[in-house]
Amino acid sequence: MSGNLQLLNDTLAAAKSEGRSALIAYLPAGFPTVDGGIEAVKAALDGGADVVEVGLPHSDPVLDGPVIQTADDIALRGGVRIADVMRTVREAHAATGKPILVMTYWNPIDRYGVERFTAELAEAGGAGCILPDLPVQESALWREHAEKHGLATVFVVAPSSKDERLAEITAAGSGFVYAASLMGVTGTRESVSSQAEDLVRRTRATTGTPVCVGLGVSTPAQAAQVARFADGVIVGSAFVKRMLDAPDDAAGVEAVRELAGDLAEGVRGRA
Repeated sequence: MSGNLQLLNDTLAAAKSEGRSALIAYLPAGFPTVDGGIEAVKAALDGGADVVEVGLPHSDPVLDGPVIQTADDIALRGGVRIADVMRTVREAHAATGKPILVMTYWNPIDRYGVERFTAELAEAGGAGCILPDLPVQESALWREHAEKHGLATVFVVAPSSKDERLAEITAAGSGFVYAASLMGVTGTRESVSSQAEDLVRRTRATTGTPVCVGLGVSTPAQAAQVARFADGVIVGSAFVKRMLDAPDDAAGVEAVRELAGDLAEGVRGRA
């Protein structure tokens, strides 16, 4: 069973052909429940997201700010397992036909087994993984199995990354490059870092792979701002916050759908 790397590539290319950035949403699996999380992912895609990153909740999420940490804690206390993450990917992809990635730290994959994880993710219809804490120089085993199963390997670059390092990272990755707009953790912010555009420019100088920007994008206006220079706009904490603030799970799902629609307007420059 081959994963959906090609679907991811085609989706990003289609957005580019329309003269816009892709909208990539992030939502953690198992939040507020496994079933509720699946409905939220489907709502984000139905609302206008082109791609979703499904977060694998982790007890020590070094890239994630307090909003996503709160959601992860709820999911972990609810007993979420890797099998639930795979089910989330499977059901969301089957319902929408859109590419779904998993965003995870390396330790859970290492403990689960690289071959087992990649095989199950491909079987579930997944498009790949975003691996924020896996060093490129230690990624050969992962990349071997990801390539075998048709999965993207998305690495994260940061404003602190030197040009030589950017070239090393982008040469090893596939699908897209995740450009962190600032040094810090995820979360909603008043403005998008001015470092983001320079990072995209420097990253593009090393690769033809799409460069998508995340960290700090939460409003349609910010999405429109980033869409002017990036191939994709990644939004996570704003979706999770909508769900945390909702009076009940159903209202949270509708809030996700609504925000996805608003952000989809933003990446089209209509915010």
